[in-house]
Parts: sequence; C-alpha cells; structure tokens
Amino acid sequence: MKSLTPAAIAPPFALYSHGVELPAGVRIVRTSGQLGLAQDGSVPDGSQAQAEICFVNIAAILEEAGMGAEDVCHVSAYVTDRTYMPGYMAARDAFLANATVLPSSTLVIVSGFTRPEFVVEVEVWAAAP
Repeated sequence: MKSLTPAAIAPPFALYSHGVELPAGVRIVRTSGQLGLAQDGSVPDGSQAQAEICFVNIAAILEEAGMGAEDVCHVSAYVTDRTYMPGYMAARDAFLANATVLPSSTLVIVSGFTRPEFVVEVEVWAAAP
C-alpha cells in the first residue's frame, strides 16, 4: 500500500492519509459496521470503550482472513455526537499504532443506531497479498 497525501492540499489533522493506493493483485476484505457490543452482549458506556470493542471485533474478522490492523486501507466511523469523537479517535489511534501506512478515513456524525445505547460504529476495508 502507498499513502497519498499531496503537498498541494492541507495535511490530515489526525492519524490518516488522504488516500491509499493498493497494488494490483491484493485480496480485499470489507467488514460490516461493528458496534460496541461485547461478546457477552453487554454494551459499555462511552465512545472509547465502545470503539475499543469495535476494533477488537474488526481485528477478529481480519485475523480470520489472515490479515491485521497493518492491512487496513480505509476506516469509516460513525458517532452520534461530536463529544464522542475524542474517545473514538483514541481507540482508532491505538488500533493503528503499528501501521506503516496510515489508512484513509471518514468520520460522520449520525442521528443514531439500532439501539440508543450505541454511540459509535466502525467499518474497515483491508488489503493484503
């Protein structure tokens, strides 16, 4: 993968790239949106705790495909309020701590999810040989 961050535009203001180029012939995995739902069915309070569960779930999905966080080329995240952005971003940054190429990223504020206790949802695209 190759990070695309042109000097002609403002730099990213967080841990992401403006674009990512994928080499020919890679396998691609796209996850469904993951909510902060723990394996035991519990939903913790707070965006960081929920986002951490989202990324644990994403890691398990990627592992099943023989991939990991280093293979993520795009992250889409949805939060229900601006106040939830820092918690989500802290969990995302921890998930991507060892990435050599930062993925592209989209973060959207939405009105809600299927259950009112959910405050964040995350989905990713990943690519590997």
